[in-house]
Amino acid sequence: MTTESSLRADIVEVGRRMYARGYTASNDGNISVRLGADRLLMTPKSVCKGFMTPDMMCITDLDGRKLQGDRDPSSEMLMHLEVYRQRPDIQAVVHAHPPIATGFAVAGIPLNRAVLAEVLTTLGSIPIAEYATPSTKELPEAVRKYVKAHDGMLLANHGALTLGTDLFSAYYKMETIEHFAKISLVARLLGNENLLAREEVARLQELRGTYGIKAPAPICHDPSAPAPIRQRVRLSTRPRAVGCDWSPTWTAGASANPMAKLKFG
Repeated sequence: MTTESSLRADIVEVGRRMYARGYTASNDGNISVRLGADRLLMTPKSVCKGFMTPDMMCITDLDGRKLQGDRDPSSEMLMHLEVYRQRPDIQAVVHAHPPIATGFAVAGIPLNRAVLAEVLTTLGSIPIAEYATPSTKELPEAVRKYVKAHDGMLLANHGALTLGTDLFSAYYKMETIEHFAKISLVARLLGNENLLAREEVARLQELRGTYGIKAPAPICHDPSAPAPIRQRVRLSTRPRAVGCDWSPTWTAGASANPMAKLKFG
């Protein structure tokens, strides 16, 4: 089992990487990891994540009571505690404000388009949790809706949240979200995102086991989102689920498939 000293060092390294990549500014962001069955190791409040030292970390129980540390735990501890309650398989949680992904969160645009194979196999779609005041009990209530099914999500007008089986797994998912957001933004600025066909998304989902990916990667999107014009024209004679872009080769009976919630080509 990973030792406490190693986990402290890993939190410092993840914080350094987040700050270096611009995912956090000033004292933004927070990181936590399980320390045995009933304790958590987490970043303290009011520190820059790029300049932490291992001795700064706090130890709490799963109810949020501080057990050890000179500093108080993160002001957004309640959100972390909710993740660990809902997901016993999760070992680490990372919260940051990556600027492009957070821009999507501020605009109310989920990252739900089937365009990148790597994202579909690791995270699936990336929803937006409703806005909640940071550091209040409203925030864990907002993420509760998605956390059982998603390892990564945007937080409306706030930032992003990722979960993993270890610290670096959670951190790398934050990288994936921001990388996806950058590519999606560029494609939209260029005028078009070529969407993968529904059949290809199904194939990618089937390959997850081959890649050794066990984390959930559900497919969903906001049903109120309009279909792209090119899809509406091309598929105007085909039956469509509300808010879903059908693949030209997908059968009408596919509306019951959970992938009907993703935007396909």
